[in-house]
Amino acid sequence: MADEPSEQGTPARVPGDGHFGVRSLVAEHLPSDEREAAARERILEFLDVLERPFDEDADPVHVTGSAVVVGPRGTILHVHKRLGRWMQPGGHLDTGESPADAAVRESEEETGLALSHPAGGPRLIHVDVHTAARGHTHLDLRYLLLAQDADPSPPPGESPEVRWFTWDEAEELSDDALAGALGAAKCQPEVRDIERAVADVGGPGRLGGRDAAQ
Repeated sequence: MADEPSEQGTPARVPGDGHFGVRSLVAEHLPSDEREAAARERILEFLDVLERPFDEDADPVHVTGSAVVVGPRGTILHVHKRLGRWMQPGGHLDTGESPADAAVRESEEETGLALSHPAGGPRLIHVDVHTAARGHTHLDLRYLLLAQDADPSPPPGESPEVRWFTWDEAEELSDDALAGALGAAKCQPEVRDIERAVADVGGPGRLGGRDAAQ
């Protein structure tokens, strides 16, 4: 049985951390279910054998950084250009970039929004291993990112299909790879703070989630 999940996730220690810093971060992360526990073990195994785990050109198996973006309207998903399904933003790492940095850069590029890590710094909330486009296997590290109440405006070249979803809507669209990340995000204190603030202003109906009124 998987370890009990941490309510807050795992703080990233150093922006731009190297190979062994990422390995420690993943090793310390507490998975929420059996799928995530298996993913954590696979990521650790690959980090031990891949010579350049952050380079998408070095091996079809590589580390990626993605994000669950949260704000007053819920969470943001976009239709992946190659896979054609709704998913969280994120993608490959640039040279010398940490997964946490990539999560911000890719998410800002794909949504057109200004995003930020929580006040305490990057927070790893979920990990997953899944097949992706072009025969890749992604060792995906998922971070919590915060957004203001604004409409997404992706630039030319990015998927135009990107929008806010209530938590219920997002969960209905999610596959197994995304469902765990959404569940982890909803446990974060920032999300609870957002829900309380929205409820104070206009009631829980704006978020539309089952937990919004709690």
